[in-house]
Amino acid sequence: MILQYDGTAYKGWQVQKTGTTIQGLLQEMISRLTGERVQVIGAGRTDAGVHALAQIASFDTSSRIEPPALQRGLNALLPDDIRVTGLDEVASEFHPRKSACRKRYMYLIANMEEIPVFMERYMWGIRFPLDTAKMNAAAGYLMGRHDFSSFRGAKCGSRNTERTIYSIGLEKKEEVMFLFVGFKGTFIRLSIEADGFLRHMARNIIGTLVEVGREKADPQKIIEILASRDRRVAGPMAPARGLFLERVFYAPSL
Repeated sequence: MILQYDGTAYKGWQVQKTGTTIQGLLQEMISRLTGERVQVIGAGRTDAGVHALAQIASFDTSSRIEPPALQRGLNALLPDDIRVTGLDEVASEFHPRKSACRKRYMYLIANMEEIPVFMERYMWGIRFPLDTAKMNAAAGYLMGRHDFSSFRGAKCGSRNTERTIYSIGLEKKEEVMFLFVGFKGTFIRLSIEADGFLRHMARNIIGTLVEVGREKADPQKIIEILASRDRRVAGPMAPARGLFLERVFYAPSL
């Protein structure tokens, strides 16, 4: 499955003891349609409030419902803030997370005094001026393979804390379009593509880059942060609402 969702109302992807989750809703609706109890596996366990433009997920079923009909049925049952945009059969060895070779997240910031009301759900509103040139310089130190322990959140279960960032950078816009209306201001789009992400890694990196943009730290501070392997040395975690899982990459054979 290829999925889009607005994560505002959910406690994240993964099923929790309490609260509604994307995974939980998908499993419930697939079970209604197929009569089977299924487990849906996602490519990324997005946090509460994080959105997805193209999350990838899979499940096993012996149902004879054809994929197009199953897709239509799911979209009829799912709430309006979750949409299945593609559904097809794949080889049994395919795994949405383990088969992925890269993932790309984007983060949106409205860097202005008055934030348009329609952006509040999808952007981090920052009223202090940000030096995007310094932020880009700091981001450059994150390129390549590093131990990202300083940027991982509490309760991260990954034994291996090394990841490779293939691309990271900021783009500044003076206008964004929404509902055919152009909103003027200062908007920043930050993109990170890596072979994988630790828990809260993307949001902690973004929060740290914002500290550099506010000139609370020099770009070279990133070198010290990485070397420390200490979460307390890095900046605060950015809010979930500005983060989108943009794309998951797989080898051509998959």
